[in-house]
Amino acid sequence: MSNNSALVQNVVAGDWKDIARLTKESLDSGTRAEDLIHQLQAGMEVVGEKYSSGEYYLPDMMKSARCMNIAFEVLKPVMEGSNVASLGKILIGTVKSDMHDIGKNIVIGFLKGVGFDVVDLGTDVSEEKFAEEIERQKPDIVGLSSLLTTTMHEIGTVIKTLEDKGLRSSVRVVAGGAPVTEAFALSMGADAYAKDGGQAVKICKHLMEKN
Repeated sequence: MSNNSALVQNVVAGDWKDIARLTKESLDSGTRAEDLIHQLQAGMEVVGEKYSSGEYYLPDMMKSARCMNIAFEVLKPVMEGSNVASLGKILIGTVKSDMHDIGKNIVIGFLKGVGFDVVDLGTDVSEEKFAEEIERQKPDIVGLSSLLTTTMHEIGTVIKTLEDKGLRSSVRVVAGGAPVTEAFALSMGADAYAKDGGQAVKICKHLMEKN
């Protein structure tokens, strides 16, 4: 089995312990970063299909997302010096007073896997921090995550702050999280709602096509 096919298998299996070594060995053997990204994308597509069919569950997705993030850390220095095209830039974070990051990290793994440049702001991100980073980073899309019913309203707070600062028209906003519904996200002023990593990829690709 070649390193490239092993890379796909490791992502699908969520075998994060070997992913850094396999990625580095593939680079050292002369495989282009862009080709490795395609291999990682193929693995994440399989993971998404398995999750949609009910074969995979949240822990499986978490392991595969971890593989993805580890591989991208190895590839990042090479990608920064290459002509690998990005599908767009996404700024993502969990809203204020919410310390949960599992769902967010899975979504990040999927988005990176298909070629988006993702900036992770972490958890407990205030509306002011979102606005500050949007102004500085100039993303195409902003992802707002809330895993608690008590913090869902912060999605609206962030969007209102962006409106007040004249930043809302410069970005598309996608909201998600366990208690969040499409109706709620749209009522808060979001452009779209994503229930999981696979849907986030489809939504973000669609939003970029509309730009």
